[in-house]
Formats: sequence, structure tokens, C-alpha cells
Amino acid sequence: MAKVHVKKGDVVKVISGKDKGKKGKIIKVIPAEGKAIVEGVNMATMHRRPSAKLPQGGIIHKELPIYTSKLMPVCSKCQSATRVGHSVLSDGTKVRVCKKCGEVLDK
Repeated sequence: MAKVHVKKGDVVKVISGKDKGKKGKIIKVIPAEGKAIVEGVNMATMHRRPSAKLPQGGIIHKELPIYTSKLMPVCSKCQSATRVGHSVLSDGTKVRVCKKCGEVLDK
């Protein structure tokens, strides 16, 4: 199980690959594979046959998982992709912080 630096709900920027430069919100994180599913990134076109779940059938566009090493969280304060640091608050909780401006990334 790989440790990942991003969480569900984070806004991230893709730093390499065919979708380089795109931003999106994380829908799901798969730590066992070191991957995440991001809105509008790594889209695939799938041809589906009609079934009980999908009575119409046809062509579907779907997001596929992307390696988390290709993703960088976007800081809400400085609006740029940043590396993640860790800090302990006064109440003892461990949080992720922006390496550029020091803003707490965890809500």
C-alpha cells in the first residue's frame, strides 16, 4: 500500500503526460495502486452495449486512474501547484501545508 500526498476533494494540477497542465478535483484515491481519479483528466472513450444499467448503450466518456506522482496539489491561497509539507498544529493534529506560502491544505 503506497502512501499518497493527495486526498479526495483536493484540486490538483497534472505535471506530466498527455494531460499536462490540466487542473481538476480528485474524485477517488486508490492508495493500493498509487493512483487517483481526477475530473476531466485521463479521459477514455468506451463503447457500451445496452444493458439493464445502461438501456440506451452508446459511447461513454469516462475518467481513468492516473498515477499520483503526476499530480501536484494546488494551494487555495497562492493559486499555484505546490509540494506538500507536514506540520503539527497546537492542538496536536497533523496537517498538510503548502511549501510555498505555508497555508494549511487540509480543511
